[in-house]
Amino acid sequence: MLRYLPLMVLLGVVIYALIDCATTKKEDAKHLPKIVWILLIVLFPLLGPIGWLIAGRNRRHLPAGGSGGGGGTGGGRRSTWVAPDDNPEFLKKLGDENAKDDEGKDDGGDGDGDGKRDGDPRTK
Repeated sequence: MLRYLPLMVLLGVVIYALIDCATTKKEDAKHLPKIVWILLIVLFPLLGPIGWLIAGRNRRHLPAGGSGGGGGTGGGRRSTWVAPDDNPEFLKKLGDENAKDDEGKDDGGDGDGDGKRDGDPRTK
């Protein structure tokens, strides 16, 4: 079984490079058109994938600050996922919704005016 390991590793690298090349945008392929890269990967299973992984694609690295924010279409938004309790935009939206809900509430004549629902077993 161990003698098949290099073949399996080579097959894995070829499949990975082929899928990576096929899903890459046309403008991100460097030096050669995408179709040529795909042909190189398929026809030269050792050199093609290595060439693609080393020199075939524009790799976008994150800046030292850690946020991806290079795009310009985000409008000042964060490009990485932030937990809801740490996201100021979400908290502001949640506060606005709660304020709107509070404005629409009235006491509704639920009984004795203590704000509790009559007949609720938890309130007795």
